[in-house]
Amino acid sequence: MAKPIVLIAEELSPATVDALGPDFQVVNCDGTDRAELLANLTKGVDAVLVRSATKMDAEAITAAQGLKVIARAGVGLDNIDIAAATAAGIMVVNAPTSNIVSAAELAISLLLASARSISPAHAALRNGKWARSKYTGTELFEKTLGIVGFGRIGQLVAQRMQAFGMNVIAYDPYLQPARAAQLGVKLVELDELLRTADFITIHLPKTKETANLIGADALKKVKPSVHIINTARGGVLDELALYDAVVEGRVAGVGLDVFAIEPCTDSPLFTLDKVIATPHLGASTDEAQERAGIAVAVSVRKALAGELVPDAVNVKGGVIAEEIRPSLPLVEKMAQIATELLGEVPVHMDIQVRGEIAVHDSSILAISALKGSLIAVGAEEVTYVNAPGLAAERAMTSSVTTTADSAEYRSMISLRAATGSGESMTVAGTLMGIKQTQKIIGINSFSLDLEPTGHILFLRYVDRPGVIGTVGQRLGQVHINIAGMQVARSIAGGKALMALSVDSEVSKELLATIKKETAAESVRAVVLVDR
Repeated sequence: MAKPIVLIAEELSPATVDALGPDFQVVNCDGTDRAELLANLTKGVDAVLVRSATKMDAEAITAAQGLKVIARAGVGLDNIDIAAATAAGIMVVNAPTSNIVSAAELAISLLLASARSISPAHAALRNGKWARSKYTGTELFEKTLGIVGFGRIGQLVAQRMQAFGMNVIAYDPYLQPARAAQLGVKLVELDELLRTADFITIHLPKTKETANLIGADALKKVKPSVHIINTARGGVLDELALYDAVVEGRVAGVGLDVFAIEPCTDSPLFTLDKVIATPHLGASTDEAQERAGIAVAVSVRKALAGELVPDAVNVKGGVIAEEIRPSLPLVEKMAQIATELLGEVPVHMDIQVRGEIAVHDSSILAISALKGSLIAVGAEEVTYVNAPGLAAERAMTSSVTTTADSAEYRSMISLRAATGSGESMTVAGTLMGIKQTQKIIGINSFSLDLEPTGHILFLRYVDRPGVIGTVGQRLGQVHINIAGMQVARSIAGGKALMALSVDSEVSKELLATIKKETAAESVRAVVLVDR
């Protein structure tokens, strides 16, 4: 078999290729050269690895037929059209924690440099000027640091600056005050932070809500002695308003690593001694680049192996607990079985998680069910990325509930699928033993012990002698071998369910013959698919 092709569109750490291993064909190109990028994408690649300069927009995604993964060796995703990738079923992954230490350290470096006027003092000395009196600085000790955006990087900055004796406050509308309190930080409203902080450092992504968050109005509220640092994203801090504030003496110092338009080599801010600027160096350390490359290489390996990647940014459900991951393919197969037995697309599937695993976030199983059902009805190229969208087009929904009670098993999952006509089907499953062997343990009221693999024949009929023999005879006549069989019934002579694992596909004609000769209520052949 040909090896999957991985296109590396920007310079990455050699450790990235090492982490990919020998199972891939690695191709390199200059992703900033649009023609070269598109030419490589149209040749057919399975994964693309980029940093921040390569634009994986809708045009590039459309050109990349067969592309399965876009991996960003870093945190920011401004250069990737996530909506277009999601619609195409392409997983987008990044390395969300690879550069947090480097970014925090750069923010602190700019803060210190701004406080002590290091950059202009250095420039003056190189120009032959001994300007000691001109560059008097300010101490950090007992000053108030205001952190705008108290995520992972903001928290690292807080921990380090507390060691300088700073009082730290933060603004973050999405963080619980208890988490900030654990770190000795007080959460405040943005206006209070602007009024009271001696130093302000920004650690927010750029969104519609945060664009120009620190703009002209905000800059009228700050102390004239304030120093403002931005190593997060350009556009969160209004650069024109900032220039006016510095020139008018309303801001004492600025440290910038990011800009609204990059690369940025011509800004009025660069003419001001009070502004220290660097060319987006937040992630530019050897350690961060190596961590990012290794992280996305591992994600690419998992994605191309058909595994769900915890760092996939366009898969709902977030980080998946280790205890939940083995249940993903099980629920997919349960949904396939339920859909096939119903004979039509379910409009809703309710997944109930019971027992020990119920303490973990299992919301991702709702997507597993949708993916399995879509596969059963013949949808092609279904992934955890595009399954919710494909399901929405078919008016399919799913939900997950949890309960700690599980009478017979340490953990089990039941899936109830309902159709628009009011029919329903319940399939129950569990994972058994150290190897976490998948088992179907129930269909509606019938108890089973069935391993869900390959071809399975299901018969629902009235219990009576001779049915098993008839089915076996008909399968034997066309040389279809029975690998295993389960029979369950409510009472003798009542309704019964037969499940047969067979080694090859059962034709529609044979299904019709078996149904007629056994007078079965229904006969369905299910081909379970792993993808």
